Amino acid sequence: MPNESLPRASRNRLGIITGSGPEAGLDLWAKILRANRVLMGERYEGDLSAPTVTVFSEPELGLSMELERNDAAVWRCLCRVATALAPHVDYYGIACNTLNYYQHRLTALGLPAKLISVGDVVSDYVRANGLERVALLGARPVTDMGPWSPYRGLLEHVEVELPADGLALHRLIYEVKAHGGEAPGLAQRFAALLDALQAETVLLACTELPLIAVPECRQRLVDVTDLLALALARKSLAARTQPVEVVA
Repeated sequence: MPNESLPRASRNRLGIITGSGPEAGLDLWAKILRANRVLMGERYEGDLSAPTVTVFSEPELGLSMELERNDAAVWRCLCRVATALAPHVDYYGIACNTLNYYQHRLTALGLPAKLISVGDVVSDYVRANGLERVALLGARPVTDMGPWSPYRGLLEHVEVELPADGLALHRLIYEVKAHGGEAPGLAQRFAALLDALQAETVLLACTELPLIAVPECRQRLVDVTDLLALALARKSLAARTQPVEVVA
């Protein structure tokens, strides 16, 4: 159980890596704040009860939409960003499902901050809820479930249904990035993709998809960003194991 009474300097500091796209970072930050408020309950007292969050937004990370083609450039960029961010935080998340493919490479860097990955939090959610089948919606590197997908490990725990037209979904995500989730026609096209799925639980494994104002549907939509935000908020409420360095 997190200790909500910890002094501010004793709480873990959080980081967000974003840029693919930048709105996804704002979305994750907002959801962390909301999760923090819920976890603290009556002990939440406003500004001073919020977590310390550092956001690093790098537009070049948008190359991850075509990860197989841009692997070297994306990794150089992500490595630089994570290395710069890590000394200032204790835990961090990446506001892009695709970029979590680099979880193991980031861990191997030995940075002083720990990545909380979407792959891990989704696997935890599936096991905790006893799910046997889910649908997975995301960008093409994610839903191909090949070597570039951070969700390959999910196949060990549950049957995964993938979109019948992954290319159409990939294009839809590009349009959300360019025009926003409220652009004309996007909600209807997304609803049609959802209607073609058989699984009762649908994982929205792309930070752009929850930005679409989808009409009510028969499935339970699980926003992976919500799961990540809750995991990070919980980490922020735990006691730090390392003292905060004071920079002169």
